[in-house]
Amino acid sequence: MRIIVCGLGVVGQSFLRLLISSSNLLYKNYGIKPRVVACIDSRGIAYSQTGLDLERVLMVKQKYGNISKYSESVFNADNYIENIDAEVLLELTPTNLTTAEPGLSHVISGLRTKKNVITVNKGPLALSFSSLVELSEHNNVMLRFSGTVGGGTPVLDFAKHCLKGDRITSFTGILNGTTNYILTKMGEGLDFSAALDDAKEKGYAEANPSLDIDGDDAAAKLVIMANWIMGHKVTLKDVDKTGITKVDQEQIIQAASERKSLKLIANCDKDSLFVRPIPISKDDPICVNGTLNAVTFRSEHSGAQTIIGKGAGGMETASSILRDLIEIKENFTNYQLN
Repeated sequence: MRIIVCGLGVVGQSFLRLLISSSNLLYKNYGIKPRVVACIDSRGIAYSQTGLDLERVLMVKQKYGNISKYSESVFNADNYIENIDAEVLLELTPTNLTTAEPGLSHVISGLRTKKNVITVNKGPLALSFSSLVELSEHNNVMLRFSGTVGGGTPVLDFAKHCLKGDRITSFTGILNGTTNYILTKMGEGLDFSAALDDAKEKGYAEANPSLDIDGDDAAAKLVIMANWIMGHKVTLKDVDKTGITKVDQEQIIQAASERKSLKLIANCDKDSLFVRPIPISKDDPICVNGTLNAVTFRSEHSGAQTIIGKGAGGMETASSILRDLIEIKENFTNYQLN
């Protein structure tokens, strides 16, 4: 299986490390012999049709900060995704919820040239979910995105596969670990500013945390879940969104007096999509603290089912990419058998 890795940040590098450590297991258990033929970052490309040395890729990236130093030869191609032969494209560039670029163009290029695509980039799916799914189906390839919601916690897989035969009618959850950490610290007595500073110091919040604290990250995940799980056709503009920047200690104290905790809640049902701070009972299964995520699915026959786990992290998200890769391999096998 030939793979293009587009994006060599924390997740991309974690995935390469995971491939190195899991290569024997992947072949023994799933018959997968992954061959990474290209790695692409914002400053260059490392390419070898026979397969890159992943240890060397990681060393070069860490030493020089860009992958173009991998070899003296230069891969010249204006449309490199289209012109490189591979079965799978991993689109791992940073999320852009304004234009979804460059990720959107990468995903489209991969699907158009009949490559299976795995992405952890929420932008393309939050803005163009339906058209991308349609493009993948038209070209008879798979588009998978387990890591866009829940990181290493299989939120999408749980809803799509473990509840087969039932119909999910709604879901409610905490989809952003950064805001959950901040609200947890506020529950311990810190004001918003101090809690945000603490989150930055711990590495849970970016220097510019607006994507998290304004509710955009949770809204993007909500859109992906609503489309994939519930069959909606919505985008970010359909979400009624309020972040946590105006949460104060009075609201935290009021919630605590009622045995509740204030959480940034994402909700989807047949009538509405919203993200907003809401007091929820401390006895509610989704009332988790720290950086955890939690989602409760409500279905016609099974009732309420809750899944809880880590929402982010390089190796956790890399593990979701591996799950998607295994699913694509299994789909290859089933297709050949049929």
